[in-house]
Amino acid sequence: MNIAGYRFVDLNDRDELQAMLRSLCLDLGLKGTVLLAPEGINFFLAGISSSIDAFTQALENDERFTDIPLKVSYTNYQPFNRMNVRKKNEIISVGLDHIRPADFTGEEIEPQAFKAMLDAGELVHVLDTRNDYELRVGTFEHAIDLNIRTFRAFPEAIKQLPDTMKDEPVVMFCTGGIRCEKASAIMIEAGFTNVKQLKGGVLGYFEEVGGEHWNGDCFVFDQRVAVNPSLDETDVVVCFACREPLSTEEQASPDYVVGVSCPYCIDRAHLVPLSDE
Repeated sequence: MNIAGYRFVDLNDRDELQAMLRSLCLDLGLKGTVLLAPEGINFFLAGISSSIDAFTQALENDERFTDIPLKVSYTNYQPFNRMNVRKKNEIISVGLDHIRPADFTGEEIEPQAFKAMLDAGELVHVLDTRNDYELRVGTFEHAIDLNIRTFRAFPEAIKQLPDTMKDEPVVMFCTGGIRCEKASAIMIEAGFTNVKQLKGGVLGYFEEVGGEHWNGDCFVFDQRVAVNPSLDETDVVVCFACREPLSTEEQASPDYVVGVSCPYCIDRAHLVPLSDE
């Protein structure tokens, strides 16, 4: 059983939380990552159902983490290699200390309402806040691609959007909703007046309404690499040399040699000797 969840909430006791959660996860045999920052918690964990239940119950015992929405999926293998509980400056790095989603963020739109807008052909700018390699795996029809390599580039990238968008409806989305919590606040600060974030992100949309208006798969940050609208693992893999996701067509390229190169790094593969470790 795999779970993912987050919450933006002030955490002033990260040392104690880190020690407690590390001990708990190790005792339960869980693997994955828990991130703790002054702005909140973000976690991706996998293990047997009873261990996941024990972890979520421990969270429920802390009123700051009560009723955190969880993304749940299932695999017949452990998708994580180890257990990490890490302290960070931000759970989603953007480098703007004054952007605090716990205090202010954009309005959410439910997946069903978003799908209804798309079904009706309503005027709406669909904005993908994810990284360029995620978009290649799949995205919504006619979504705006900001062509960013990391989320830290988001604040600068939206400066290139036309001013006419600032008073028109914008629905933004990411994988599970966490990046949009920050992205919507950044856009509102930049003068966008009609911004909504897709509740639960792409995975929430898949769970609620399926894959209509979506093209391709959805990149995820674990060993599954990507899931389809049924939330099943797909045939997308990651190049071990450069970490780019590769479709089945790209895997058939002569440039793809496992652990050595792929179409995205073939030009520099000979410049960076790979370690045997």
